[in-house]
Amino acid sequence: MHKYLLAFLLLSATAASAQNVEFSKDQFGNDKDGLKTALKEIKAGDEFYDLDPPRYEQALPHYLAAQKFNPNNAQLNLKIGESYLHSGFKPRALEYLQKAYQLNPDVDPRIHYLLGRGLHLNAKWDQAIAEYKRATPAAGTKNTAAFTQDIQKKIRECENGRKLAAKPSRVFIDNAGPGVNSAYADYGPVITADESVILFTSRRDNSTGGQKDPETGGFFEDVYQSTRTGKGEWSPARNLGEPVNTDGHDATVGLAPDGQRLLVYLEENGGDLNEANLRGAEWRKPQKLGSRINSKAHESSAAYTPDGRSLYFVTDKEGGQGGRDIYKVELEGRGPAVNLGSVINTQYGEEGVFLHPDGKTMYFSSEGHNSMGGYDIFKSVYQNGKWSAPENLGWPINTPDDDVFFVISASGRHGYYSSFRDDGLGSKDIYQITFLGPEKPPMLSQEDQLLASRVQPVKETLLAPPVAIASAQVTILKGVVTEEASKQPTEATIDVIDNSLNQIIASFQSNAQSGRYLVSLPSGVNYGIVVRKEGYLFHSENFDLPAGAAYSEVVKDIALKKLDVGVKVVLNNIFFDTGKATLRKESTGELERLQKLLAETPALRLEISGHTDNVGKAEFNKDLSQRRAQAVVDYLVTKGIDKARLTSFGYADTQPVATNTTATGRQLNRRTEFKVTGK
Repeated sequence: MHKYLLAFLLLSATAASAQNVEFSKDQFGNDKDGLKTALKEIKAGDEFYDLDPPRYEQALPHYLAAQKFNPNNAQLNLKIGESYLHSGFKPRALEYLQKAYQLNPDVDPRIHYLLGRGLHLNAKWDQAIAEYKRATPAAGTKNTAAFTQDIQKKIRECENGRKLAAKPSRVFIDNAGPGVNSAYADYGPVITADESVILFTSRRDNSTGGQKDPETGGFFEDVYQSTRTGKGEWSPARNLGEPVNTDGHDATVGLAPDGQRLLVYLEENGGDLNEANLRGAEWRKPQKLGSRINSKAHESSAAYTPDGRSLYFVTDKEGGQGGRDIYKVELEGRGPAVNLGSVINTQYGEEGVFLHPDGKTMYFSSEGHNSMGGYDIFKSVYQNGKWSAPENLGWPINTPDDDVFFVISASGRHGYYSSFRDDGLGSKDIYQITFLGPEKPPMLSQEDQLLASRVQPVKETLLAPPVAIASAQVTILKGVVTEEASKQPTEATIDVIDNSLNQIIASFQSNAQSGRYLVSLPSGVNYGIVVRKEGYLFHSENFDLPAGAAYSEVVKDIALKKLDVGVKVVLNNIFFDTGKATLRKESTGELERLQKLLAETPALRLEISGHTDNVGKAEFNKDLSQRRAQAVVDYLVTKGIDKARLTSFGYADTQPVATNTTATGRQLNRRTEFKVTGK
């Protein structure tokens, strides 16, 4: 006998033997007080259940209280099940819906649809499909075509779920812990690229204003922040307070990779996006993002590009592909926001957009594509001028319920999202996903396993080669900017330059109080990093990252120097052909900065010096270093700088700044620098 037919017959037999018990004096005449209390709870629950729209979560505790008195009433079990279907803990609906059906198979015309939902949300794919196929439109349904389409979609979702669950993703999913989570709802995590800071939304009892939302009964949303401790745990979260949080709803939407700009959702004008800036340790009042982003419709989520110049955001304004769509807009431009098109957006809803610091990998949630139910999280990569077909992140990251507002670290090692789970600390909690990479394949030895027959002992163990975890193609540069003389942190501008184009592609500020900065550098570019502040000499660094370069994290503290006689500055973005004194075009930006410094400070005199490592003949290195220094002087003279203000000297390997015993040290020793000789 087919297993699903057998399950149906067993369910039918159970239903035939179960007995529905009404809330009546005939049944509970000996417990009048208990019956009175139960009926009172049902009436209170019905007041929420019968609203338009129903407030299921507020009805649920009343129904559960009544159910303790009489667990065998079909109608009450149905209402509990339906209320759970609209709560955070949707899978709990199934046991009540099944009991309602057992007590009375005709309890409600929608029972098979509701059973299908309960089974679907518990990942019982085949049983859910069977119930969906038995479902019929309830009497009075105005749009049977829409009902049929909904059933067909849910069946497809179950089929998708069955396929995805058969090949689960290799991940750990762990509660983020009590530093972040509370007994209240915690959700909407956003993180800095290096995972050092997390901000999120919570409905705690210490919210700003301390008021409750009359529609939900919960406290108003506020934004909270936690930082990673030295032990790798999250510190106790603190409420950001005013001016970010108000007496109303304030929710996290997005965070710049360096944590200096925060996108906040405010329940205004149908739902708008605002931006708050961090100045030292204080967040400034959020400012509206403007009419090219905000409309009379609902704008719900957004993400910065790594350079901070563009924004991806979600809105349900007219003219999209479906319910909610993802758009992109240039923040400094004047053009309208552009819909990402049908590869990303579907006829259903899209939500929770996030752009990885590599600048090309987008994560978002969708009810379309090959979702296994509700919103699933997808990944798409921008290549050759277009977005790739979205890839479902798979089971168990995605579930039959809504999985939304996912963010991932720059390393690609950890992701964060919120979920209702049995190990939660209360309501909805934030979870950390650890991606383990592909499974290591077994390696079977081809040697004879009869060790007793060997004449020689086994001397070598063969191991399967390690499986590399896919690494994000981005480098995170971070550190602290200080004033060299005072050693105090300072605010400075960090320009990120494409040396091959001699273009500033992004500018950031170090924190005014801590001096901290963080810059995301996607692979495939020769970057010049220039740190500048009025009254100080500029500081430059170079990161030449070939396409496909794996993730790395570089900590570089930078001390800015005052313009004083004797001060030396390394010009890290001046490049020569190997063994030659020919300036490469990638040097143009650095040379122009040096020219500008001289032009703005007419009394400034410099010595330009060339340096080598100790590889090769001393005579050759001496000559090469001199010619390279002179090449810089010659360039400056051709740009109008008086040659009397400049001298050149080749020091070869006589002034090393690092060891010559390593490749890294030798690279540091091969440099061009200037010294202030007069001002």
